Amino acid sequence: MSIVRRRRVRSGVDYWPGFVDALSTLVLAIVFLLTVFVTAQFFLSQQVSDKDTVLSRLNRQLAELTDLLALERSNRRSLEDRVNLLGATLQTAEAERSRLQGLLGGEAAAGAAAGARAGALSRELEAERKLSSEAMSQIEALNLQLAALRRQLSALEQALEASESKDRESQVRLADLGQRLNVALAQKVQELARYRSDFFGRLRQILGNRPDIRIVGDRFVFQSELFFDPGRADLTLVGRAELDKLVPALVALEREIPPDIAWILRVDGHTDRRPLSGFGQFRTNWDLSAARAIAVVQALVEKGVPPNRLLAAGFGEFQPLELGEGEEANRRNRRIELKLTER
Repeated sequence: MSIVRRRRVRSGVDYWPGFVDALSTLVLAIVFLLTVFVTAQFFLSQQVSDKDTVLSRLNRQLAELTDLLALERSNRRSLEDRVNLLGATLQTAEAERSRLQGLLGGEAAAGAAAGARAGALSRELEAERKLSSEAMSQIEALNLQLAALRRQLSALEQALEASESKDRESQVRLADLGQRLNVALAQKVQELARYRSDFFGRLRQILGNRPDIRIVGDRFVFQSELFFDPGRADLTLVGRAELDKLVPALVALEREIPPDIAWILRVDGHTDRRPLSGFGQFRTNWDLSAARAIAVVQALVEKGVPPNRLLAAGFGEFQPLELGEGEEANRRNRRIELKLTER
């Protein structure tokens, strides 16, 4: 009966290589886990400016760490089961040793054999105790490593919460800044509209009621014939005289509008729909309209209007006021427009 039990004890020791493999796998998994964590910390510090990428990566790393922790807990339960099995085997061996020691006290003849068997059992018992002690040491080390991982996970969660809190604060600040900016822009637009109204009022007083000068929406419209000969972009003497009337109002406007309002006077050149021959100075109506707008701007600059407050634009025949094909429609579409607008 003792021989059978001793064989069972020895058969229990045969599990040790598998136990060692399990511990090696556990150590490798922990090293891999620590490597993943160090890599996650490095990328977190490098990419904190890109919060969306950092948050996504942290979420993936948290998922991986959670899976690894679940695996480590499973391995830990397996180790505890093995330790319990070793403890049960140890108790059985101690019971056998006690029984043998009792037999040694009653039978002198069987004492030598029982002593030998007791010595063997003692050696096996010491080996089992040594294995159990090593297993407990490894379990304790694993517990320490798991505690360190939990602290690191807690630090990651705190960093994630801090990043999310900072992101929420940034969004609130951006929304507030956008609202304040819209209010400021609306105020600037209102101020510019007031100055535009004053400027148009002065131009009406200066130019009077003339059929070749009109107000269309927020623009002063001058017929091209007032400034240029047909097909040309050189200002006539009459045209220069008309521009001289506008200069005082523009100079006064420059002094009155606050510097923080970005305004310009846009000079738009327009032609009628009849195409040019293509052999003269200008090949297309676009060329002619742009050249006329530039000529007006240059004349205003020569008279003292700041060039940074002027813009020349050529629209050709593509923005007509009249859609008809007759001579009257063509005459009304050949024009120079002045528009006070934002830069």
